[in-house]
Amino acid sequence: MPIPESSHPHSCSDADPGLRRTLVRLAQSLERDAMVEQVTTDLQYQLQVDRVVLYYFYRQWKGQVTFEALGAPRYSIFGSTGPDECFNDEYAELYLAGRVRAIADIEAEPIADCHRDFLRELQVRANLVVPVLIPQGLWGLLVAHHCQSVRPWSEADITSMQAGAEQLATAPAIRGEMI
Repeated sequence: MPIPESSHPHSCSDADPGLRRTLVRLAQSLERDAMVEQVTTDLQYQLQVDRVVLYYFYRQWKGQVTFEALGAPRYSIFGSTGPDECFNDEYAELYLAGRVRAIADIEAEPIADCHRDFLRELQVRANLVVPVLIPQGLWGLLVAHHCQSVRPWSEADITSMQAGAEQLATAPAIRGEMI
């Protein structure tokens, strides 16, 4: 027979404050992860691209791919950190200002050699990058990659990516707000 909540010696209202904070953080992490997974999966399906990833900044301008939705397993770049020398304060400032970068063909676009080489290593032919901005700054980049051919990005593609980034940016679990 279950113990009634009010008579249970360790009810939630009596929980250790440290334990309560840990449980809240765990719940936020689970909520955040589920949301990012849903957003990247929905965008990959909607845009019909080979890969949509979240590049998360774990400290200033240092980050890695923490989530990905793939058209095929061979496109996985999970854990990729990117070339540090390419993402510098100049690029960071552009994304902090809301820059959206749509490259239809990395071979034809005037981009830095280190950036082009990095994208080639990832098998990227077309790239669409949208910042995820929270009140504290640049939280991450939502990125769509088309690997098989060039791809002109439509306004609808860009709008969809921006909506996905906004959905992430306004989520309490990502903004660091207590639920």
